[in-house]
Amino acid sequence: MLLNYSKLSLCISSSLFLSMEDHRKLLRVLEAAKRASRDLQNKPVSVNYDSNSTIIEPLLELEIEAQTILSTLPYLFNLSQHLHTLKSLLRDLEQFKGYSFRSIFRRRLITREISRVASLIEAELQAWIDRESVAIMLRTLDESTDEDAMLKLMNKFVTRVSLGFDRDLQNLILKTKIFEIFEAMLCDSNYSKRIREQSALAIAALVRFNKNVFVGLVLMGPTIRALISMASNCSIQVLSTLIKLIRSPLVDEIESNGEIPKIISLLSYDDLLIRAAAIDCILEIGYCGRKEAVEAMIEGGVIEKLMELQRMEDRRDSNETESNSENEEVSVERQTGLLGNSPFASCVARFSIQLEVGEGLSKNEKKVFKLEILRRVREASSSEEEAASVVAEVLWGSSP
Repeated sequence: MLLNYSKLSLCISSSLFLSMEDHRKLLRVLEAAKRASRDLQNKPVSVNYDSNSTIIEPLLELEIEAQTILSTLPYLFNLSQHLHTLKSLLRDLEQFKGYSFRSIFRRRLITREISRVASLIEAELQAWIDRESVAIMLRTLDESTDEDAMLKLMNKFVTRVSLGFDRDLQNLILKTKIFEIFEAMLCDSNYSKRIREQSALAIAALVRFNKNVFVGLVLMGPTIRALISMASNCSIQVLSTLIKLIRSPLVDEIESNGEIPKIISLLSYDDLLIRAAAIDCILEIGYCGRKEAVEAMIEGGVIEKLMELQRMEDRRDSNETESNSENEEVSVERQTGLLGNSPFASCVARFSIQLEVGEGLSKNEKKVFKLEILRRVREASSSEEEAASVVAEVLWGSSP
């Protein structure tokens, strides 16, 4: 189905002042042109110009209707030149229809050049699509009260930056201060939980997109405090992701701001998902953290909390085993080993292993902390049997 390009010139010339509907129309035009440029790279090109015109009509319409305006806008000048080159190459290809060696050789050279130019056009169109998509998202975040629309556009942005690094996209992000916008939304309690969590996911995606640029903004800003104070399953998962990406510098920041006791307190929440997310976060801190961070966790009672959770998990497993024995049935989940994936199973040993294999402690510090863990395990145990079992796991290891 062909698109209507009648308002294309207006859309291009007043890009900053478009209505939302015009932004969306322009975006559809650009997506169609991008698909055509990709088809040129992947499909054989006919020596018949009329046949090619049908295949790449979106690109030809873009070149014809916007030729003047494209050349006057600095950031679209290259696209204008590439479209003009493509049109010339398609005309040249039509001149070599024969089967002589010269015609075959020239067709091959021109076809390769068409594929190269189409690749350049696709890159320019993607940059333009990114500008329009960001404009739509920012306009919606600023003016709309429709949460579903906001979430959809934010999720689309996260998907885009998750495709990998793109210099033009990075420049656009920095120019429009998208990181700061998401950070402000995360920290503003007037926004709903869903919006704040999606903002957190977007921040994590930006850090993954380019750590060299966005790590500093995370360390200097209120993001980490907001994630911890929000205390949701999603926010703590994002915190764990950021720790994996940034490692020791972020753990140092968390420790220096006195946030570690707040993270440990999450282990006492009634919400099972929050407790599970908190354990993952604590394990990441244990792996990346230096001496001060590990000391803060142990002094904050993390071993005692983990012992409580492990004891609760063992008791639940025992009850389920007895129930299965009475019914002479074993669940499919237990047969396939799902029990071993419980977030609280052997959590003390898993914490100890993270310290032992981690990168933040010296060899001597690891030995000292292991002895301290063993001492606290014995003190926190409700029986000698429990102490012996957990100590054995810590000494001999348990799958993290």
